[in-house]
Amino acid sequence: MRVVKLSVIAAAVIVTTSLSAAPGRPSTGSGQAPAAGQPNPQLDQYKRNVGLEVDAMGENIQKMNDMVFSFGELGFQEFETSKYLTDILKQNGFTIEHGIAGIPTAWTAKWGSGKPVIALGSDIDDIPQASQKPGVAYHDPMIDGAPGHGEGHNSGMPLQIAAALAVKKVMEQQHLQGTLMLWPGVAEELVGTKAYYVRAGVFKDVDISIFTHVGDNLGVSWGDGNQNGLVSVQYGFTGESAHAAGAPWRGRSALDAVELMDVGWNFRREHLRLQQRSHYVITNGGDQPNVVPPNAAVWYYFRETSYEEIKKLWEIGDRMAQAATMMTDTEVKSTVLGSAWPGHFNKTIAETMQANIEKVGLPQWSEADQTLAKALQHELKVPEVGLATKIAPLRGRELIPDEEKRGGGSDDIGDISWNVPTVTLRFPSNMAAGPGHNWANAISMATPIAHKGIQVGAKVVALTVIDFLMKPELTTQAWDYFRNVQTKTTKYVPLIRPTDKPAIWLNESIMAKYRPEMKKMYYDPTKYKNYLEQLGITYPTVRTTPKVP
Repeated sequence: MRVVKLSVIAAAVIVTTSLSAAPGRPSTGSGQAPAAGQPNPQLDQYKRNVGLEVDAMGENIQKMNDMVFSFGELGFQEFETSKYLTDILKQNGFTIEHGIAGIPTAWTAKWGSGKPVIALGSDIDDIPQASQKPGVAYHDPMIDGAPGHGEGHNSGMPLQIAAALAVKKVMEQQHLQGTLMLWPGVAEELVGTKAYYVRAGVFKDVDISIFTHVGDNLGVSWGDGNQNGLVSVQYGFTGESAHAAGAPWRGRSALDAVELMDVGWNFRREHLRLQQRSHYVITNGGDQPNVVPPNAAVWYYFRETSYEEIKKLWEIGDRMAQAATMMTDTEVKSTVLGSAWPGHFNKTIAETMQANIEKVGLPQWSEADQTLAKALQHELKVPEVGLATKIAPLRGRELIPDEEKRGGGSDDIGDISWNVPTVTLRFPSNMAAGPGHNWANAISMATPIAHKGIQVGAKVVALTVIDFLMKPELTTQAWDYFRNVQTKTTKYVPLIRPTDKPAIWLNESIMAKYRPEMKKMYYDPTKYKNYLEQLGITYPTVRTTPKVP
């Protein structure tokens, strides 16, 4: 295993550009602020300075992103990733708390003092069987069957760290009061942790929360959305083993119970709401055909548009599981593996962030960047539009009628959004091509496309944080929307039960299988400028002969 010199990278992050002189601002926040809509030269200067700080970290952004990409760790097993990121933050003066909410790979990193407390988070886990060579516009895994960043979660925390370090530099030089708290979304693909963070009180003193997620454009939205919430439940059936040929009548097949439950659910789909999304995998189907399976398990995601509708789906699932036991003389035990509320995002933060999105703008894409994007779009037979060149408009709606919703994905940032004013910045480090949760979504994630997208995203976050540090009325307005609009009639009730615990054992066996080979391919920034160079990949690599059907 190559030894990564984190101290070298972290030190380089600290040494950024010198700030130009700016008028001082008392740490108490005293002084006459310009009226709303009036020019604020001091704020403008701080924003220019923080933008220069992000620009100065371009090389370090690339190194952080490529390193996390190379780790390729599944949910609850992000040990290398968490150690690497927290080492950088610790060397830059942040105080680290490990193992939050009883999750070994979860942590917080804090710097500063006083109000406002601004939380910056992003996810860090990846996808099973998504191993893919970056910069190659067709399916070409680095290790067959291994996990990989087919959701692009390697990019978000490098973005937030760059933004935080840039803001920290300005805060130190201008004696600005406030606290920065960074945190990772562990096991987001399992929606496995954020509800536990809330239960553990991680956000109890936070004033605003800025989350980021990779996308193919710069954008933010507010209000109700089309994401579903969900509960993730595994049903474990227990029967009795027997010789499947010699004495099958003495057995009680747990697999029969699983299959009967699944058949029942698939018949019931016709009579469920259009908004629901539900899916399952059989995680244990028995050992071998000549043994009646004494144990079997099936894992369901029940997705719906509200807490009440999620609970209804869950109750149907529970009844079907019990009915399956009655048909097979087996027993069943259910285990909650994760949950997520549908998100609702803050109008004030989103409007503030949108102004900074328009100020920063999209990256300048090179011909090579566009070639890679269009080649992949051609490969996947989707419109060959290349990379985004026009900023996405601000979207927002306080309440979308339930009958207009048609389901969709989930993210447990929803739980946080119902406990503190929150937004999610989408930043352009990926391409409009892949289907999501797929090898294709990993192709850009250790290339100049990802690096450029992170850099503009970090500027947007840093500028937005400066706005909230300098204009306390924004925090007041954000909480006014949260209290008097968002939560006026809807109150947060966690889907996880008091006895539920994080499923920290998930993905252990998969990572144990693939990690030894993956370690051989960890990025070494002391030898290579970037991960493409280490892998010997020409950027971009596109198909030169027709794809064989």
